[in-house]
Amino acid sequence: PRPPHHKEVPPVKGIGMDLCEIARFERILEKGEGFLRRYFSAEEQAYVLGRGQSAAQSAAALFAAKEAFLKAAGIGISGGVPLTDVAVRHEASGQPVYALTGKALEQMQAMGAEKAWLSVSHEAGMAAAVCVIE
Repeated sequence: PRPPHHKEVPPVKGIGMDLCEIARFERILEKGEGFLRRYFSAEEQAYVLGRGQSAAQSAAALFAAKEAFLKAAGIGISGGVPLTDVAVRHEASGQPVYALTGKALEQMQAMGAEKAWLSVSHEAGMAAAVCVIE
């Protein structure tokens, strides 16, 4: 028998990670806001544009988070889920969390999953994200 304090751990349904070069996002952002409008939710666009010198770093981390989710969901970037549906918002503490909508949320539910966890990091010109779906 399990101890009374034991909690069932939901099974992991998928794990994904992605790595993005920050300089690439500096070049993208220099060209205007078209890329942001195409791939980022309105909240994400405002977040990136409000980051000043850190805009490219933030955009790279958010994009890596989107790709990490798609990989964890087993569908990849051409799997029919718009990247705007794989949104990231930030808690008051600054912690990034997924705010899934539309086809991204449908995909996670179709997997029998309840939560997508996110961790991001940036260092030495790179931004990385890891997603665990359970």
